Amino acid sequence: MTDTATAARLDAAFADAGVTGWLHAVDVDSGAQVGVRADQPVCTASVHKLCVLVTLHELAAAGALDLTEQVECPPDGRTPGPTGLAAMLDPVRLSLRDTAFLMMSVSDNTAADLLLRRVGLDAVNRTAARLGLTRTRAVHGFGEMLGTMREDAGPGGARALADPHVITRLRALDPARTNRSTPRDMTRLLGAVWRNEAAPPEYGAAMRRIMGLQVWPHRLASGFPFDDVHVAGKTGSLPTLRNEVGVVEYPDGGRYAVAVFTRTAHTAAVLPAADAVIGTAARIAVDALRAP
Repeated sequence: MTDTATAARLDAAFADAGVTGWLHAVDVDSGAQVGVRADQPVCTASVHKLCVLVTLHELAAAGALDLTEQVECPPDGRTPGPTGLAAMLDPVRLSLRDTAFLMMSVSDNTAADLLLRRVGLDAVNRTAARLGLTRTRAVHGFGEMLGTMREDAGPGGARALADPHVITRLRALDPARTNRSTPRDMTRLLGAVWRNEAAPPEYGAAMRRIMGLQVWPHRLASGFPFDDVHVAGKTGSLPTLRNEVGVVEYPDGGRYAVAVFTRTAHTAAVLPAADAVIGTAARIAVDALRAP
């Protein structure tokens, strides 16, 4: 249960940053938890790439695929994005596990859709169901999600996404019509990965390694600026949405799964306060879990 004072601090932090926030944090080992609006549906955006990662490793553990299997990625038809394969110009050949690295470390949309084509959307949803993520569902791939945004934005294109009226009609920002979850479902998934319940230890270690290589330090990790505290996570971003889920590990062995989702009325692409509050809120929640 979340004590009243902690809930008030979390709500105040979200309000000061100008966002609506949804959060759940849990001690991976004891099960102690903190949350605000933890069971409300949220748009996952690129956070859903974590579900793809887990599905990939579950299938590998079952012998349904080999993580060293090579995939071809020609320049034509790549899912748009500013990072990784999506931004490259020449043909690429790489393994499934290196594709997963790009998907998670730099949130590469092309890499994510390559893996989705290999494992299938239905498999991602079966994995979520097996792990008890009752409110988590993948509706479409990442290229398809971006396609709905182009359709919904209309002739104004990307420039129209600065218009609050256009934002209200984007299917990608409606949990009922896009990839979705809840903060509690996401911490349940993280806990399963860290306890080797999602896949055998060899594959759990591989997933944890990849998540620890994410390059973005400005959200969840910003709340834990210590050399001896390790943060492994996955961000997600869409117009007005900034999310991150991950696990914070302390040198004394404490492990805390945290999921923070935010939305703001502002359409600006750069809002440092909205990014930073993810770390601030996570720190408030973890400090509450670590309190004597």
